[in-house]
Amino acid sequence: MMTEIIVSGMRPTGHLHLGHYHGVLKNWLRLQDEAECYFFVADWHALTTHYETTQGISEAVWYLLIEWLAVGVDPDKSVLFIQSHVPQHAELALLLGMLTPLSWLERVPTFKDQQEKLRERDLATFGFLGYPLLMTADILLYDAHKVPVGADQVAHLEISRELARRFNSFYGRDADAVAQVERGMQVMGKRAAKTFASLQRRFQQNGDGLAVTEAAVFLGQQAGLSAGMCEQLLAHLEGKGREILREPQALLTAASKMPGLDGQKMSKSYGNTISLREAPEVVQKKIRTMPTDPARVARTDPGTPEKCPVWALHQVYSGPETQAWVRSGCTTAGIGCLDCKQPVIEAMLAEQAPIRERAEYWAARPKQLQEIAHAGAQRARQRAEQTLERVRAAMGLAHEQRHL
Repeated sequence: MMTEIIVSGMRPTGHLHLGHYHGVLKNWLRLQDEAECYFFVADWHALTTHYETTQGISEAVWYLLIEWLAVGVDPDKSVLFIQSHVPQHAELALLLGMLTPLSWLERVPTFKDQQEKLRERDLATFGFLGYPLLMTADILLYDAHKVPVGADQVAHLEISRELARRFNSFYGRDADAVAQVERGMQVMGKRAAKTFASLQRRFQQNGDGLAVTEAAVFLGQQAGLSAGMCEQLLAHLEGKGREILREPQALLTAASKMPGLDGQKMSKSYGNTISLREAPEVVQKKIRTMPTDPARVARTDPGTPEKCPVWALHQVYSGPETQAWVRSGCTTAGIGCLDCKQPVIEAMLAEQAPIRERAEYWAARPKQLQEIAHAGAQRARQRAEQTLERVRAAMGLAHEQRHL
């Protein structure tokens, strides 16, 4: 049975927080024992939105590697590398750009959303518009079977699937298939062929799935078309061809259950995070000063756990017995808010202690870190080059010098 290939990456934006650990890295630890994993630091992606303020990106790259190693991501089990150390990512992104309609890039969900959120930055750049091409290259280079994504990110992966399909439709067809499509168009006549081309544009450029259904009905109504011609024309419309680039599937991951200090999802943009290797005294201060149920103004006032952000942390860090103690103590005013917070502080510090210790170990060994990154990049380049050889050959590009 073929081992599944998994690809995932992170942008270097500074130190990771506990939300990253519970939402992404724990999943990586499981996957590295089950699949062939490629985990990369997406430093080129950081430039798509921060091209004018690059200070700190290089340092953040090493932060990521240190913290991946600190939580247990194993370079002997997974390929760990830095994106910019594998130039094949840029080459495949360039080649994919040759056949990508601009309309596809403009309708990517994050394109207008990010432009709206980051108005203070000039994102009217090719790099920002074309980042889905780089993302797609990241994935397709390694023949990824699956890409770990949350439910809200599935739409972002769809363009990678569409581009793989489009590439295969152009370069995965043999001469006989092309001849059959041309013959079918002639049999239909100019008017019907024009209608068919319109349906093809609706599907391939606008992603309109209904166009495939309409095309199947339309082709069935055309006199003179054989069943084989109809099948070949429909395959042409859908962009189906011999698989040169594997169409990746989404590996749905559970949403992170790690709440922030205010009860919302832990996120740097909300300013409610606890870093993966936060100093113990800072962790204690952050938890002890967290807001609680507004109804508990005085120590003697009873509260409702579900209205308190600290209760959400108990769902992550406390067992049934402690949760029962918290619920009883809170609703009867038998314990104070600082009493309630103490088990969370202790559990969080116990979780972070070995991570912090391993992070200090790796931070003190920059040469070994560089060796891990170098070895990972070598493995990634070898694997990526296999894909690019197929791509270059399919696109008719010469990859070796010939005597003319």
